[in-house]
Amino acid sequence: MAAPNETLNCEDFSMFQEVLKVMRTVDDRIVHALNTTVPTVSFSGKVDATQTCKQLYESMMKGHLSRDRAIKSCIAQTSEVVGQLREERGRDRDNLTLVKQLRKEQTKLKLMQSELNVEEVVNDRSLKVFSERCRIHYTPPKVK
Repeated sequence: MAAPNETLNCEDFSMFQEVLKVMRTVDDRIVHALNTTVPTVSFSGKVDATQTCKQLYESMMKGHLSRDRAIKSCIAQTSEVVGQLREERGRDRDNLTLVKQLRKEQTKLKLMQSELNVEEVVNDRSLKVFSERCRIHYTPPKVK
């Protein structure tokens, strides 16, 4: 799994997506993790399900937070570049290279913003699966 403090490459969108994919591993494997670590009722005496669910929840939340920060950081960085390019275009309207660069950065910005929506779906799905399997063992703290 990618380190929570791993920085996304905001310049190259395909690398940005690749790192996010690696960072989403915990969420992608949540069903498997729950099936292999949280016991069924008949095996509940052999494993501390409360502790297991708590650790899984904390790991999941740490991943959600680090991805959210990384995506928002790239959005801010790319927004800044778009702003600078708009200023330059304002001064030099006939520069086609500048116009193409601006369009490219604007497209990248929209794609990054759509990753926030993907993130929301991934997080909701993981939390739903988690609560279905762990609700009798562990109740996560209420988010303020």
